[in-house]
Amino acid sequence: MKVLTELVLASHNAGKLKELQAMLGDAVRVRSVAEFSTVEPEETGLSFVENAILKARHAARVSGLPALADDSGLAVDALGGAPGIYSARYAGGKDDAANNAKLLEALKDVPDAERGAQFVCALALVRHAEDPLPILCEGLWHGRILHEARGEHGFGYDPLFWVPECECASAELPAAEKNRLSHRARAMAQLKQRLGLA
Repeated sequence: MKVLTELVLASHNAGKLKELQAMLGDAVRVRSVAEFSTVEPEETGLSFVENAILKARHAARVSGLPALADDSGLAVDALGGAPGIYSARYAGGKDDAANNAKLLEALKDVPDAERGAQFVCALALVRHAEDPLPILCEGLWHGRILHEARGEHGFGYDPLFWVPECECASAELPAAEKNRLSHRARAMAQLKQRLGLA
């Protein structure tokens, strides 16, 4: 792949845009797909990888730029991997607080030893909409689900995700530390290596 200086991120999530720009550094300018279109593609894939590819192709099509898509979510062992690819709309398209409340309710009788979970991130980078060889990178961040929310940072399920190596919730980590440890950071480290940015 020729040297990338600019790409479009297939997300309208400002938190995700800021996080990925920080991880990529100044070498690559990351623009939001929101600059080009307000339409979000239907996520019809059955896996994080399939949905990441769908979103990347859509973003490349509407922007004319190389596109990076991140499909990520939380997979809880006791729930057979749910909420999984439906993490963002687990509570029927409501907000993070509703998703967290639904997850706590689903796990209310599950003991600590069985509350294992992982954040999953699949990144797909396409040079153009019909790119037959997308670059795919995956990252996993293992932890467990707390019984109540903790911390003020992050977004999504961060307040419920216990990070064993730090002995705190993801939402209690400073942004720089989360950006070093998270599922997205692990997938992004692979991507930077593939692009020669590491």
